[in-house]
Amino acid sequence: MANNAVLTAEEERKLRQPIDDYVGKIQSKIDKLREDGTDKVISLQNHMDSLKRDRIYTKQEKEAKLAADQAELEKAKAVEAKNKDEIAKLIQDAEAYINAHFDKDYYQAVNISCTQEKVAAREKYQRKTAQLGQEHQSAIAKLSDHQEIKDEKYVYKNRLFDAKMELEKDLQQVKDRRHAAFAHKYHLLDLLRMSKFTFAETAAQKWENYKYTFNRRAFLLQNGLYIAIVMIFIMLCIITPIVKNTPLLTYNNVLNILQQASPRMFLALGVAGLILLTGTDLSIGRMVGMGMTTATIVMHQGVNTGLVFGHAFDFTGLPIGVRVILALFACIVLCTFFTAIAGFFTAKFKMHPFISTMANMLVIFGLITYATKGVSFGAIEPAIPAMIIPKVNGFPTIILWALAAIIIVWFIWNKTTFGKNLYAVGGNPEAASVSGISVFRVTVGAFVLAGILYGFGSWLECARMVGSGSAAYGQGWEMDAIAACVVGGVSFTGGIGKISGVVVGVFIFTALTYSLTILGIDTNLQFVFSGIIILVAVTLDCLKYVQKK
Repeated sequence: MANNAVLTAEEERKLRQPIDDYVGKIQSKIDKLREDGTDKVISLQNHMDSLKRDRIYTKQEKEAKLAADQAELEKAKAVEAKNKDEIAKLIQDAEAYINAHFDKDYYQAVNISCTQEKVAAREKYQRKTAQLGQEHQSAIAKLSDHQEIKDEKYVYKNRLFDAKMELEKDLQQVKDRRHAAFAHKYHLLDLLRMSKFTFAETAAQKWENYKYTFNRRAFLLQNGLYIAIVMIFIMLCIITPIVKNTPLLTYNNVLNILQQASPRMFLALGVAGLILLTGTDLSIGRMVGMGMTTATIVMHQGVNTGLVFGHAFDFTGLPIGVRVILALFACIVLCTFFTAIAGFFTAKFKMHPFISTMANMLVIFGLITYATKGVSFGAIEPAIPAMIIPKVNGFPTIILWALAAIIIVWFIWNKTTFGKNLYAVGGNPEAASVSGISVFRVTVGAFVLAGILYGFGSWLECARMVGSGSAAYGQGWEMDAIAACVVGGVSFTGGIGKISGVVVGVFIFTALTYSLTILGIDTNLQFVFSGIIILVAVTLDCLKYVQKK
């Protein structure tokens, strides 16, 4: 080895050779012991599985072949059991040698060598840039023509870029070499144990692979916004006790944030499916107002004093349980009706969802305001919230409703044909159509699913707020829902997004609004914060899209 601890490829091979030889001899013995045992068991099991699916043979032929394979399998398992202890001792011997010699005799030397090579690569780059700088200054001093000077600067810039690329290439080669040395240990263990690793070994490999593939630019594009928001929230946690003399991060405050986020979760999950299709929904807030008003009328405490198209509804003759179910049904039907209309026009006439849902927004608000004269319908029966969202030892069970919605929508997105088609249509509707996917059905289906979720969300909000439904309720909620999806990584470019991102986005916005409210920040300034976050989120999303293109 050279004095500077940098290994050549030949020196590295010589360091590793004793380990490969020792383990290789043991591996050869193990392979011979496995040949008529474990290897044959695996081969026969695969053959039997293939035979069971095979339709070439008759039932009798298949049973005969399976019986023959089963007899051979029993013999192979007997050999496997007989050699099990001997194989285990050989593996133990090989592992002990690897643990004693791999890091000490090989990997540490490679690691030190790679560190020195990185230093050498950077020094080489510095020398190269210094040389290029001197050559550039010398060339500039000899020139007087403006165009020639401009050309020389351009050439100098390109040479600096080439030097930078050469540095990146050298560093990547060093990185590859160190990673290959690390992975070789697990390659040996993989052969010995037939791909069986302990939890610690699996974790070590995952961490190494993460470091190996880590890219700072990609990491910041993916997580930069979250890091900034977490830092802001930490600052709020520090500032709030000083300014308001009350801690922000308490158990009750966390529960309040989750409680407020729960109805909004339904709205965000609904619109996320539309954003996945490169769409949106501007009518969410008005859907909430319609649902709140409808639910309050059905579950109202006593006879409704407010009129709907001049008629006062009285549901007091129905049992409370029936009224609760009726209110939920009415909310879902009304919201789904309007989203289905928007979905139909979007899918049938290729109308942008911005237009179809804006029309919905105007129609809904106009109808509800005209029908109710814009009045609030008061409180619902006080026993209803305890039926729908009771508090168990102070824990608000409305959170469980949101959790159920998250699980169901996650299942729909990830485990059903409709969910796979949703991603396909969002990513490339033309290709999806050619593949036999009905773009019309998927689009209308996404809108219908959104309507169901809006109905559930407005019904829960009515229970949480104990009524007080009016046409104006929910104004601006569409922005919160859309913003939560965007911050959560559901891309407007289509076909990109996860339910986990939507959940994180809802929690981020709810927690931020709650924190700013406790701190006494004016509501109008809170809109400014939200707007900045949305702008940054969409900018990062666009940068990711441009980078992929």
